Amino acid sequence: MCIKKINTLQTKENLLKKLITDIPTIVSISLKEDLNYIINYKQDITSQLINKNLKITAKIITRESCIFCGKKWVDEVFFQLGNKVKINWFVEDGDFLDKNQTICNMIGDSHILLAGERTSLNFIQTLSSISTITAKYVKQLEGTKTKLLDTRKTIPGLRTASKYAVLIGGGFNHRFGLTDLYLIKENHIFLAGSIEKIIKHVKNFNNNIHIEIEVKNLEELLQAINLDIKFIMLDNFSSIMIKKAVDITNGKAFLEASGNITIKNIKEIAKIGVDFISTGALTKNIKAIDLSMLFN
Repeated sequence: MCIKKINTLQTKENLLKKLITDIPTIVSISLKEDLNYIINYKQDITSQLINKNLKITAKIITRESCIFCGKKWVDEVFFQLGNKVKINWFVEDGDFLDKNQTICNMIGDSHILLAGERTSLNFIQTLSSISTITAKYVKQLEGTKTKLLDTRKTIPGLRTASKYAVLIGGGFNHRFGLTDLYLIKENHIFLAGSIEKIIKHVKNFNNNIHIEIEVKNLEELLQAINLDIKFIMLDNFSSIMIKKAVDITNGKAFLEASGNITIKNIKEIAKIGVDFISTGALTKNIKAIDLSMLFN
């Protein structure tokens, strides 16, 4: 199956375009949180206790192994703080890092380095965590046809960053937001009255945007197939139910398994033969990577 044929999945190219404007915006908001809404390193009152014009060197190291992600965000932090810090990177996004490995060396004004320390680390500790957990899930899918998808269960404000980190970890992006896919879920069906009614309604003004429908049981699955829906989400199906769904569908639609997906059961589900598995755990159930900036 060719992923590119399914326009409901956010492509890497489109995401990278979004990041061009999103990274400066999110970094600006984050710096303002620390600097009383003014992006000026002199707002850091503690660092002002240090002698002015003191040029120092520093390095960022990881205290645990991980898949690194977030280089562009660190660059942007120090660019917005005055572009007076030189960063020499030893890694790229997607690299596997060993415990205690040096990520980069930095040289510049001590006040700027101190002001940007926490914001820069916050980005890479979070994004590297997403990439790392994604890579662990992807590894479980080796030998199957199933692709791993993310969800919209992201930290508010970090949607594009989180989905980028999923790509870096080897996963794929599901819809980016509420504008790029008709994703019909349980509450939509309830409010519309039935699956048939809402599908008929959406097809009346569908402008080539793909439709996906979430089904709760095999009866709803059959309805979706009969209505010629090509992308169907199996919501919280047991393994036995997923097997029946695969047999019933018989290639007439792409099937996505979702709900209660864990690192322990994802391989079992993939082997059944679904096309996609989506889980919010990639961007929601994360533990920040332990990183440090050390001054030399």
